[in-house]
Formats: sequence, structure tokens, C-alpha cells
Amino acid sequence: MIKLCIVKGVLMTFALLIGETLLAQDIPEILPEESKFEEPVSKYWLNTYGNIRISKKFFWVAQTHFRFQETTATSFVGQVGQIYNRHAIGYIYSDKINFALGGVLRLNYDVKENGVSDVILPEYRIWHQYQFAMNIASAVAYHRFRIEHRWSKGFKKNDEYIFRNRWRYMFRLKIPLNKANIQPKVFYIAPEAELIMQSGKPVVASPLEDLRLHTSFGYIFSPQLTVAAGLMYNQGQTLDNGGIWKQGWTIRTHLYFSPDFRKIKNKLPEVHFRD
Repeated sequence: MIKLCIVKGVLMTFALLIGETLLAQDIPEILPEESKFEEPVSKYWLNTYGNIRISKKFFWVAQTHFRFQETTATSFVGQVGQIYNRHAIGYIYSDKINFALGGVLRLNYDVKENGVSDVILPEYRIWHQYQFAMNIASAVAYHRFRIEHRWSKGFKKNDEYIFRNRWRYMFRLKIPLNKANIQPKVFYIAPEAELIMQSGKPVVASPLEDLRLHTSFGYIFSPQLTVAAGLMYNQGQTLDNGGIWKQGWTIRTHLYFSPDFRKIKNKLPEVHFRD
């Protein structure tokens, strides 16, 4: 009789544990009654953008981005957040229209408030881009459509890679300050806005991944070299709960370089494919 009671007790306990596990898996993330905004995170991005001419119609896109993030002790540059390597082959349709197709290897660091972490996970992407430039008075306007197919993984022990699509549109103006138009030896200001949407099975109530508002101040040394720096504010829904929004303030510095190693007789005038 005692043994039977013990067996029944064990079975009931086991059944309760299984039931709680199944309920925890089946209960969806509950959205808050009102949107909740997390405290803004301060960051610093050092970005390099290479567009290297390899023929009359083709160029190589070579970009490297170093992204830093605050810790409790240091704002903006307390720890490494991500390192990007983005490459592609671009096609010049005309002096104001170009396309690109390539891949991305992003290294994600498990950022901590104290900055102490040695966990790094790779993220993989395939991306294609369509960019159009147009003159508006003395300024140049850019419309950039970028689609990314990404495989990413969280830092929890049992996390697995998930697949998502990103749908990005950026509008940017480049406005000359000390000359009549965009040309070498000109200072310029460049306001831009980028909307990043996402889709896929893991995306249930959080389609708006990021909205980025950025203005930079730059100087064009030559058609092959430009530098710029600016400030960006961003906000977007967290993947796990669309009612919770992340925010950030980011100082961004940019180096644009466009070497052309072809013979002089094969070179063409500069095209508008910087972003």
C-alpha cells in the first residue's frame, strides 16, 4: 500500500512537471496594454565603405563596420557589440542607378552591462540592393532599397538559428554647404531616414525592427575619398514582444573610398553610388 502511494505520488509529480512545461511552451508572449520603451542605449559605429571599380560596369562593394556599445562605466564605447564584413558585386546601370548582390558575415558579441563577455556568435546574410540617385536643385537625393535574408542565433543555451527577411528603405539627401553642387572640396550635410521591416516565422507581432534617423556632416576630398560624422536616433520593436520598443543614440563616423585601378583611358566620370 505504501509503495502504491509512493508510485502514485511520483507519477502525479511527473505529470504536473510535464503539464507545466507544455503550458509554458504553448502560452504566447503577452503584449502589454500600452507600448513600453526601454531606456536608450548609447553606441558608437566606425564604418568604412569601399566601392572599388573593377570594370566599366562592375564594382566591388567592400564594407567593414565596428560597432561599440555602452557599459555601466563607459558610454558609447564601453564594449564591442558587433563587427560587420559586408561584400558584394555591384552593377552600374547608369551614372545614377546601380545594383548589388552579396553576403554578410556579422560577429555578434554577448554584450553585458559590465562589458565582461567572451561569447561571440556569427550571423550570416545574403543581401541585394537597388539604389537610385537624382538631382534636386543643388542637392543629390538617394533612394536605397535593400533586402536581406538572415540567419541569426540568440545567446541562450538552447537557442538555435532562426531565419528572417529584412526589408529596408532609406531616403538620403546630400546638400552642399560651400559650393553650388556636390563636387570635390565641398562640405555637405546629409539627413537620412531608414525604415527596416522584418518577416518570417519567428516574427509574430514585431514587424518594425528599426527606424533610423541620422544626420551627418561630411567633406569630399576627391571622387575617391570622403569622410563624414553624425548622430543617429533609432527605435524598433523587440523580436520577442512587439509591445516593447528598444531605443538608441549612436555616434557614427564614416570613411568612403572608391579606388579605380583601371588604365586611365578606361576610366569613366564619377557615378553616384555612395551611401
